[in-house]
Amino acid sequence: MKQDFFLPDIGEGIVECELVEWLVAEGDRVEEDQAICDVMTDKALVQIPAVHGGIISRLHVKKGEMAKVHAPLFEMELAVEESDAGPEHESDIDSGSSSDSSSDSDVSSDAESQPELPSTSESAGSRAVASPAVRRLAREYNIDLAEVPGSGDKGRVYKEDVEAWLQGSKHRHMHSDSGWREPITGVRAAMARHMTASLSIPRFTFCDEFCLNELLALKQQLAPEFEQQAVKLTLLPFFIKALSLALSDYPLLGARLDKDGQSLVYEDGHHVGVAVDTPAGLLVPVLHHCEDKSLLTIARELSRLSDAARHGRLTQAELTGATISLSNIGMLGGTVSTPIVNPPQLAIAAMGRLQRLPRFDEQDRVAATHIMTVCWSADHRVIDGATMARFNRCWQEYLEHPGRMLARLH
Repeated sequence: MKQDFFLPDIGEGIVECELVEWLVAEGDRVEEDQAICDVMTDKALVQIPAVHGGIISRLHVKKGEMAKVHAPLFEMELAVEESDAGPEHESDIDSGSSSDSSSDSDVSSDAESQPELPSTSESAGSRAVASPAVRRLAREYNIDLAEVPGSGDKGRVYKEDVEAWLQGSKHRHMHSDSGWREPITGVRAAMARHMTASLSIPRFTFCDEFCLNELLALKQQLAPEFEQQAVKLTLLPFFIKALSLALSDYPLLGARLDKDGQSLVYEDGHHVGVAVDTPAGLLVPVLHHCEDKSLLTIARELSRLSDAARHGRLTQAELTGATISLSNIGMLGGTVSTPIVNPPQLAIAAMGRLQRLPRFDEQDRVAATHIMTVCWSADHRVIDGATMARFNRCWQEYLEHPGRMLARLH
């Protein structure tokens, strides 16, 4: 019996997503829970698994097209023992494909932990054998995996094979007569949509210099304790914790403007988004309830989320719910930037490069000082300059005099 299977509701109000890769072809026999395809939501890659075993008879959506939630995704001829179970309902695959509830749909499983069976159909005869993570790497550089010599069993293509192919060829993009052209898809397409919408919001930027001599001394003092817990301590956990403390004093900065623009929503907790540069583009994983987390917990969670972002393993829940955001652009260079507010959030801060600069001390003597320029962008429909200045000063005091921050930790 042939039967259509529908793209499930992935959550967070998503109504469509890009079909990034079919992991099967028409005519393939698949097993229950086998990954069928990769789809890209606004910022997360999700694998859709098969709920039942059978033979794929038709793929309704082409690679690169937008798949609609609750619309037919593929058709399957059910195995005899499965066909007696009755028609498939959308709810049957919701729980199996939600990025929050199934390991099969987690964003980008480990490259070598999920072996992928080669296709035996005529249409997939030239399809390379590779894991989803390797296929994503190939897509980033517009590489046809069928052209890459695989070093694994039965010609399986590994990450090292793709990297070797890149070193020996210039085919990173689709070329045209006048140069090269690359389609905007996935994370970059989502960023283009969000940032275009964000620029319609009236906003302003506020910048100030932070003196971090005392904070650097505290970091150096605490670093060995963190190393004993196998955690590398950076400045960012201090910035996140201090931000949470400042939000307790100025909750308006952690609110969001409702869709109708007529009311403010105050979330239960401080959920800080941290921008991470990844091969797929900019992702912003979220550290939830920072008010309840210690410096050690924040540092450990930040390391885990950053690693998951770079390897494409973030879940939808880890990418949503931020009430305020930080961008540590200084790690890549530059001292001043104007970050773009990501609605419905009201504010975002960009941290510049840490510099050792001459400054006058209280005795008017020139002293070497560790300076970081921090720039805020805020939604001017809700936040005025005076409020932002006071909030920033509160945050700055905790960072410039970290003893005050430690006094409020619990």
